[in-house]
Amino acid sequence: MPIRPLSDTVINQIAAGEVIERPASVVKELVENALDAGAGRVEVTIANGGLSLIRVTDDGAGISSDELPLAVARHCTSKLADDINAIHSLGFRGEALPSIGSVGRLLIRSRTAVAENGAEIAVSGGKLSPVRPAGANQGTLVEVRDLFFATPARLKFMKGERAEASAVSDVVKRLAIASPAVRFTLSSPDRSRIDYAAAAADEEGVSRRIAQVVGKEFQENSLLLDAEREGIRLSGRVSIPSFTRANALQQYAYVNGRPIRDKLIAGAVRGAYMDVLSRDRHAVTVLFLTLDPALVDVNVHPAKADVRFRDPGLVRGLIVGAIRQALAQSGVRAATTGAAGMMSAFRPGPVSFEHPRHGIYHAAPGSQLPRGGFDWRSSSQRPLDRGFAEEGQTAFATVAPSADARADGETPPVEMLTMPLGAARAQLHENYIVAQTEDSIVIVDQHAAHERLVYEALKNALHARPMAAQMLLLPEIVDLPEDDCDRLATHAETLKRFGLGVERFGPGAIAVRETPAILGEIDPAKLLRDLADEIADNDTAEALKGRIDRIAATMACHGSVRSGRRLRAEEMNALLRQMEATPGSGTCNHGRPTYIELSLSDIERLFGRR
Repeated sequence: MPIRPLSDTVINQIAAGEVIERPASVVKELVENALDAGAGRVEVTIANGGLSLIRVTDDGAGISSDELPLAVARHCTSKLADDINAIHSLGFRGEALPSIGSVGRLLIRSRTAVAENGAEIAVSGGKLSPVRPAGANQGTLVEVRDLFFATPARLKFMKGERAEASAVSDVVKRLAIASPAVRFTLSSPDRSRIDYAAAAADEEGVSRRIAQVVGKEFQENSLLLDAEREGIRLSGRVSIPSFTRANALQQYAYVNGRPIRDKLIAGAVRGAYMDVLSRDRHAVTVLFLTLDPALVDVNVHPAKADVRFRDPGLVRGLIVGAIRQALAQSGVRAATTGAAGMMSAFRPGPVSFEHPRHGIYHAAPGSQLPRGGFDWRSSSQRPLDRGFAEEGQTAFATVAPSADARADGETPPVEMLTMPLGAARAQLHENYIVAQTEDSIVIVDQHAAHERLVYEALKNALHARPMAAQMLLLPEIVDLPEDDCDRLATHAETLKRFGLGVERFGPGAIAVRETPAILGEIDPAKLLRDLADEIADNDTAEALKGRIDRIAATMACHGSVRSGRRLRAEEMNALLRQMEATPGSGTCNHGRPTYIELSLSDIERLFGRR
């Protein structure tokens, strides 16, 4: 077949296959155009998950009538100067609108501030209509109908209406967080609606927008980040270890205001929480990276979802270090959701009682008790005739208490009540410590808490000095690809600190002379391959450190205070003080909470006093 140029329609459809993956991709491109145009209000309307209708309206600068044909032509943009490395806008490739018009029915109606009338242009399946006058407010309206009607094969790969609408909602949320000064609305025929009011473009405005999108609970259970290293600034919020989700969908990352999904950033977040979260739980994060545009390539993917940093190790180290420092400085904190769960567990459920004349009565919560003829004196649930004087309570005297510290004992010192975890008052079921603060009750799982304390002590002891190494009688020669050998040789000094002695052994081979003593018998070949993969992904040797930390976690679990052991008041208070002084003590090694705090106001609500 001879070489020939492709038609503009086919070229646009090929570009659409790269840029327009689903309706959410269209919404992303159109909303980014609105934000680049300086819009203060962006309205998004969809139908059938965006497949039947997508309408994006903004009050931005608008497009003049003579520029409308250029707006739907390939590689025409107003956002890119001659220097391709100086990219300060969200969209810049000039492929989105012609790609959308090649696979759907596209209508653009716009008016600039200086124009008396608006104008519109339509593109249907790649066929361009002439520009014509139209009534319009200042700004731009872009309407896309029957998406993928020109490429019906793509429709077979679309998910259901609810899934596509959810993807559109996620795109709007991610863009809204980065632009707190812009009002965003999203509506659809099922009457579901998102409306984020505009806020100030400062730190307080960003916090308000994060609360609007991610939720107020995240604001109450998160830590502020503000760190800088070699010209790269990191800000945002991250959740405390006891506030997690079952997936990573609520991890938001931005580079110079651009929402991205980058595996380097996701891996850095996972590494920062490695010691405090179980593998099936994920932190909630909102991270903003600000750096010189020349230090990051945002043009590595047509949809601009991925980026490439010039120094990925620096970015990863900044994120991991900043999050770990924030967690260490946060002190001991419990998620407010723990108290909410406890409140729901205490809520009164259905009640039942037996009456001689009326039989068994079952009452649902909030229902009225039966009236006519009921006499509490004839109820089997009536109070004891002798009342609750001391002689009437002798039946309870034979029950052995399960606490070594009692609420009727000596009043704890006032300074102890002011501590974050308060003073121990009782031990229940030989596992749960009940403590009292000035305005709350704290319930501590003694085994989980002590497990975290022992684990942190073991980690500090292991990493404070070079790890003990076990010399191999005969060096183990491991054959690896040359690239992996180079990576391991580059990090040989770091590996030596953890007790792993490696050196080059000719082309394509590594000699292992020492292994960490704490790991016991291991498979050196498998360990080196895992380390090489870790270094290739993240340019770090954290995999070996993680393996050693898992050994320490196992030792901590078996060496901590077991459930069922009675503790004296002094021991319980000592455990509370250690928890207050230990970073990350709000969760155990497996990611479970070590304590729950119930405020006095919550208790009063339970009893109807508030």
